[in-house]
Amino acid sequence: MNLRHSLLALLVAVLWGVNFVAIDLGLHPDGEDVPPLLFVAMRFVLVVFPLIFFVRKPDVGWETIAGVGLFMSAGQFGLLYLAMALGMPAGLASLVLQAQVLLTVLLAAGFLKERPSRSQLFGVGLGVAGLGVVAAGRSAVAPLLPLIIVLGAALSWAAGNVIVRRAKAASGLGLVVWSGAVVPLPLAGLSLLVDGPDAVLGTLAHLQPVTIASALYTAIFGSMVGYGIWNRLLARYPSSAVVPFTLLVPVVGMSAAWLILAEVPTPAELAGGALLLGGVATAVLTGGGRPRQRRDVVFAPDLGAAGGTGLGSGLRAGEADDGGRLAAAAGNLAGAREPEAR
Repeated sequence: MNLRHSLLALLVAVLWGVNFVAIDLGLHPDGEDVPPLLFVAMRFVLVVFPLIFFVRKPDVGWETIAGVGLFMSAGQFGLLYLAMALGMPAGLASLVLQAQVLLTVLLAAGFLKERPSRSQLFGVGLGVAGLGVVAAGRSAVAPLLPLIIVLGAALSWAAGNVIVRRAKAASGLGLVVWSGAVVPLPLAGLSLLVDGPDAVLGTLAHLQPVTIASALYTAIFGSMVGYGIWNRLLARYPSSAVVPFTLLVPVVGMSAAWLILAEVPTPAELAGGALLLGGVATAVLTGGGRPRQRRDVVFAPDLGAAGGTGLGSGLRAGEADDGGRLAAAAGNLAGAREPEAR
């Protein structure tokens, strides 16, 4: 990539890394707590409206739209926000969520028959070892439940990656917007059941400026701007040149959390994080088996909405021989995810 486009890819990594800090600030305004499921519903209302009136429905079945919305958007972000509301540090969340790359490799092997290479399997093993070190270090200072919930979010994201890859949707933005429409009502309803009408109505009636700013940042910069740039880069360059920039997301996320939230990672978290990122890098940058058949289509879904996190990946026309890389990391189809909508 030329310098300008490399800087744009770097900007996306920064936007998505800071996204985790924005979520944390929005969940805990002035010492209060915002119901996490309600907060996710608010975010996706901003992602979907008014774009859904201007963006065409993607050329996929409604079951695909529903599946992506439930797994990549509602499942991923609902669990991520819940974990952070329960005390998962923003920086550590940005790191652990990258386990979605490793989980996508395994799910794609099981459901799409995409055989991972030995190098990818080694990367998965290295990443699992890193997660074990992080969990061991975390258990010494805090409950493990939030970390386990983030791993659940990563698994949900990975399932969404597989659904999108199987559907081979041509319109990334359309899929993000239309699948995002699945999120607000179910999560708002769950929030009413879990948190109670008083908490939900009270939050909506007394929204803090920082919560509003957080929702706007995650929707506009994490999803629309981030994925707008990301998909244009994927359409212009091989995914192998673009996707590695996503490895910077947890680096930015942990650094931003350190500077803004005073979250200082423990030595175990740093060591485990290094192993995890090493495994992710191995899975992303090494090739797998040949694809089942050659396709001369553009595949660049922007999944995730997020920024959260969510990292899109794709295959340009004529690059089908790289498909065994799991879409040069189906793992980072995230997005997104998003990105829905990360």
